[in-house]
Amino acid sequence: MKRKVIGVVMIVMLAFAMVACSSKTKDTGKPSDNTNKTTTTANAGDAQKLFNAKCSSCHGKDLAGNVGPKLQKVGSKYSKDEILNIIKKGKGNGAMPAGLYSGKDAETIADWLASKK
Repeated sequence: MKRKVIGVVMIVMLAFAMVACSSKTKDTGKPSDNTNKTTTTANAGDAQKLFNAKCSSCHGKDLAGNVGPKLQKVGSKYSKDEILNIIKKGKGNGAMPAGLYSGKDAETIADWLASKK
């Protein structure tokens, strides 16, 4: 009985995490104003805003983790290209959903996270 309850709780938590991590934003059809930027100190704030919009519900606003793993030192484990690949393609059978960001937004976040060492 106790195992069934734990199993149900885990499934509910996983479902909640997937819903929280897969929130969508409205596409205005306008190109981003940061299409030619790389992540520098000046636009690290942009990366933080993007992260807060779709990633912090699983990884925590301070990168300390929540349902998803902590990312405070993710740059010491993965390169920018590896992080970018995870952002674009996902990881762990849907635990990290694919395609939350693409293009320059994905690159901005990957560059910012790669600097976390």
